[in-house]
Amino acid sequence: MTGDHYFTAEPNAPAQAREVQFTVAGRDYTLASASGVFSASRLDPGTAVLLRKAELPDAATAGAALLDLGCGFGPIACVLATVAPTATTWAVDVNERARGLAAENAARLGLSGRLRVTTPEEVPADLRFAQIWSNPPIRVGKDELHEMLLRWLPRLAPGGVAWFVVARHLGGDSLQRWLVEQGWQVARHASQKGFRVLRVTR
Repeated sequence: MTGDHYFTAEPNAPAQAREVQFTVAGRDYTLASASGVFSASRLDPGTAVLLRKAELPDAATAGAALLDLGCGFGPIACVLATVAPTATTWAVDVNERARGLAAENAARLGLSGRLRVTTPEEVPADLRFAQIWSNPPIRVGKDELHEMLLRWLPRLAPGGVAWFVVARHLGGDSLQRWLVEQGWQVARHASQKGFRVLRVTR
């Protein structure tokens, strides 16, 4: 056992290489993964629900910036960059190993030119996002989660939308109430397998 979590900046445990396969919008993906990152051995069920139920961007999303917040090894970011080839997708994570894997997967899929993998601090301060996507790290604790959302949600561009997935038993409904209290418009877009897909706008 180690003290590492998927939100550990520099995991100490040796990286055990894995591959994760999944299908979204009729396309098959095979991504590199490794121990020490979130849901290392499979596409997380919440992420699967989010990608299946939320409204994916499309080729018409020209010139827009998209954000995968807490990207892990990159499944959401890779899907966004694939389905919206004229947008720029930013994949952000505090976990160094996750960022390395996300960059490897972007290269594997030929997405490196339009998928940028960075630390939170490396994202330009003036950049605004047409869409923010996240399976947020609930287990960091409520205070840190709220701080993260208060940092990034204001960076939605006018008319932008954020898509979140949260397990009901991990506080999906309470997070929805908190977001409304912060002045956001929040719709429960879908519910499946115990997960809430939230659509958040100004």
